[in-house]
Amino acid sequence: MISLSSFHAMLIPILSGMIMLAIGFNFRDKNAGVFAMWVGMLMILATVIYKILAKLNE
Repeated sequence: MISLSSFHAMLIPILSGMIMLAIGFNFRDKNAGVFAMWVGMLMILATVIYKILAKLNE
């Protein structure tokens, strides 16, 4: 079973990335909105890649 601290370590970056995507999508006509979407996608992608690499390392 996944430990609670490990769960929060995954949940926080993914949720903040989704929030950044939502904010960026609302302001997609401005440069800051595009940047927020870019940062949000990188946060989600980095979390997924980290978990894949951690599983492969086991």
